[in-house]
Parts: sequence; structure tokens; C-alpha cells
Amino acid sequence: MRHLILAASLILACLPARAQDAERIPVVASFSILADLVRNVGGERVSVTSLVPPGGDAHVYTPTPQDARKLADARLVIINGLKFEGWIDRLVTSSGTKARIGVAARGLAPLQRTDDHGHKGADPHAWQSIANVKLYVANIRDDLIAVDPAGQSAYAAQAGAYLARLDALEGEVCAAIAAIPPERRKLVTTHDAFGYFSAAYGLAFIAPLGVSTDSEASAQDIARIIRQVRAQKIPAIFLENVSDPRLTRRIAAETGAKVGGALYSDGLSPPDGPAGTYIDMVRYNIRELQVALSP
Repeated sequence: MRHLILAASLILACLPARAQDAERIPVVASFSILADLVRNVGGERVSVTSLVPPGGDAHVYTPTPQDARKLADARLVIINGLKFEGWIDRLVTSSGTKARIGVAARGLAPLQRTDDHGHKGADPHAWQSIANVKLYVANIRDDLIAVDPAGQSAYAAQAGAYLARLDALEGEVCAAIAAIPPERRKLVTTHDAFGYFSAAYGLAFIAPLGVSTDSEASAQDIARIIRQVRAQKIPAIFLENVSDPRLTRRIAAETGAKVGGALYSDGLSPPDGPAGTYIDMVRYNIRELQVALSP
């Protein structure tokens, strides 16, 4: 009898949590950075799913039938916009979802860039500027209120608290950049995703000559990089697609430049990694940059 009473008590204790889970607003975010922002604004009132998982690449992501079902069940879908998710319109159509589609970057004046084929268009990587992420947070707050008006005060309070954390983060980034000598505030990176960071914080991200971002750099590519680093006196290089350590050691030996690790640009790390949240990602990147660019 005591065992039956204990079991019944445990079942009753679990019911409120289950009911609360069932009442949460189902939200789908297109990729991990947006999912983290939604969790910070939505708090306990939302259940958030990211289509592109942490560590995934939204540029080359292929949606699955399960993704269509996730959208069909959602009340709100948050995307970046600026043509970052080239697959999202097809997925929305195929899913038949009735969810509100919120564009995190709406209202933002995007930077323009030229791609590898000479085509000009908006740079979608706007989250690399913390000021832009503040706009993202405000848009996400408003979208959540639109689908869940009863949560307005909670969403407003949680967005305000997170915006205060972003203010503090921006102060950390500006202080870290200020500690780097002006003549050393430049680096080579193979991933052209830091234009907003460069414009906001005064670091020059220089694309190496002759390196394709979707293939391993050849010895000829490396020779071009060495000439470029020498000519422009670049103090650090972040070559994410150069996996052969012999090549990176050669660059370092022949130029004196420091070889940094990979920067997180288009997504978060898994939760147990160094960039499991947006704030952790920015802190990790700025530490890597500061170490590589300091004398």
C-alpha cells in the first residue's frame, strides 16, 4: 500500500510540469543562433526547436520531412531573412503551416557585398553586430506577443533583461578591440561572414587571394596567401578550410603571422562546446581574435 501511495504521489507531482509543457508556445527557429535568442526572450512560455542544429551550416542545409512537420505544428517560425535561408520558402510551402513567419532582421539596413560570381546583394550575417541583434530581440519579442498576447509582460521583461546583457557584451567587445594596437587590427579569414563585425568594431577582415571556401587550399593557394600576408603586414590568419597543419605551420614560419583557430560565424557549437549560446559565441570569438592580434 505504501508503494502505491508513493507512486500515486509521484504521478500527481509530475502532472503540473507536463501540463505546463503542453501549454508552451511551439516556436521553430531556422538555425541555432536564432533559437538561442528566442529562448532568452520566450523563457518558460515557449518550446523552441532549431531546424539547423548547433554545428550545422544553414547555407547548405537540406530540410527533411520531419522539418516540414515541425513547421506544421508551430505557432511561430523565426527566420533570419536577407536570403540567408535559401530553402525556407519551399519548406514553408510544403509544410502547409499556418504559423506566423517572423523575420528577425526586418527593419535592418543591410550591408551590401559581392559574391564569388560578381553578384551584389545584401549580406545576411547581420548578427555579427550586437546592435543588430538588439533589433532581432525586439522583433522576436513583438512576434511572440503577436501569437501569445497573454505573455506580453513576460516577453517584455525577458527581452529587457537580455538587452541589458547585450549592452554589457558590447562593452566587452569594444574594450577588447581597444586593447589591440590599431596597426594590428586586421586578419585574413576564409569565411566571408564578418562584414558587420568589421563595420561595427573596426577590425579589417581580409579575404585571401585564390582560396575557395568549399575546398582545401592547395600549395599554390598557400603561396598566394603568404605573399598577401607579407605585403599587407597581416598579423593573424584564420584559415578555416586549411586542415593540413603542415601548411598552416608554413604560413606562420614564412610570414610571422599567428594562425588562429576557427571562428564561429553562422551557428553555435553544441551546448557543451565553447559557443553554446550567442553571448558565449561572441566572447569566444573576441578572445580568439585578441590572442591572435595582440603583439
